[in-house]
Amino acid sequence: MRRLVLALVLLLWTLPAAAVTVERVVSPKGIEAWLVQDHANPILSLSLAFRGGAALDPAPKAGLANMVSGLLDEGAGPYDSLAFQQKIEDLAIEIGFDAGKDTFRGHLKTLTANRDTAFELLRLALTQPRFDKEPVERIRGQVLAGLLRELQDPNSVASREFSRLIFAGHPYAQAVRGNPETVKAVQVADLRAFVKANFARDRLVVGVVGDITPEQLAPLLDATFGALPAGAAAVRVPETTPGAAGRIQVIARDNPQSVALFGQPGIKRDDPDWYAAYVMNYVLGGGGFASRLTEQVREKRGLAYSVYSYLIPMEHAAVVMGGVATENSRLAESLELIRAEFARMRDHGLTEKELADAKTYLTGSFPLQMDSTAAIAGLLVQMQLDRLGLDYLDKRNGYIEAVSQDHVLKVARRLLNPDTLTTVVVGKPAGVTASH
Repeated sequence: MRRLVLALVLLLWTLPAAAVTVERVVSPKGIEAWLVQDHANPILSLSLAFRGGAALDPAPKAGLANMVSGLLDEGAGPYDSLAFQQKIEDLAIEIGFDAGKDTFRGHLKTLTANRDTAFELLRLALTQPRFDKEPVERIRGQVLAGLLRELQDPNSVASREFSRLIFAGHPYAQAVRGNPETVKAVQVADLRAFVKANFARDRLVVGVVGDITPEQLAPLLDATFGALPAGAAAVRVPETTPGAAGRIQVIARDNPQSVALFGQPGIKRDDPDWYAAYVMNYVLGGGGFASRLTEQVREKRGLAYSVYSYLIPMEHAAVVMGGVATENSRLAESLELIRAEFARMRDHGLTEKELADAKTYLTGSFPLQMDSTAAIAGLLVQMQLDRLGLDYLDKRNGYIEAVSQDHVLKVARRLLNPDTLTTVVVGKPAGVTASH
């Protein structure tokens, strides 16, 4: 079975590598998009992002960007909510939006025959959103209902508290979805002000994949995005370093299990050590059953069903983070094992076999991220946001193959310190005491 899976991965790698050619398209008005042509099917996917997301929300109205993301397709221009939704349903068009801390994103998928209508609807959503009373209150109600569930979920509670703790006093401390009080405070004027302040061409990033040529795409970019303001106010989010080093926070919940999140300052995407850190994290806790944390905490001792680590590179900060969930009586032991694995990686790095296996997986599985036009369009946007260059898809695996044991050890000593892990626990963990 293992050989079959590896053969499939390697086969998949040989297919997209030769097929994916990224082209830079610039419209007459100077709007840029990265394009991958694919004329095998009459389908087109577009992904977009505006730099600057929920981190720009005013603290008393946290959740504003998220509210906007839920309302842009609820009526725009001459179409009220019902008419807009009926239009996209009748033509099998997909349009949606999503807010993150650093970006506000959108996506579109359409049949080639409906391309012009789809792009026109996207234009209206971005430039003439209606924010009518009924959909505003309906979406607000959905957000509030979701928050009520979220605030009862131990994983969500831990995530919110972790961000609040390590980013205290910084916009990253705010939850993207806000909280009930701040969501209730959002007014229609705030929604309109967010769109006006943040949707501008100098913040726009676009990726397009599918049945379209550069000559067809260029005028569509102007028609769709040309009415946006040329520039927006400078993003006012300061750089920050995660704090609360070594702090342990316990949020008491009468649950049979405890959920814990742990982390410390990480590494940004443009850092020269990024690929070494990426390989290191795969072996430490990012590789599922191939990771040391899973082997030590789950496989050898049966302490937890899931234990993991990952890298979070943001625009203005970075975190090495992980999580574990287990019985209250076993959390303390689990955390000790996690700290021990952080120390072992820091002190000794990877074995030669671990490094080779990590490279095989990380290079061989990369094509699985390109299994649809929508996925590739999203990847094109991320490549631009991360400033990776048009040739990244060709060079990416070479960066990973170049990682050495010495480089991993260097970055592990830079990033990992079990004594300064910030930890948030939700539950009633035996033997875990909050620090003050």
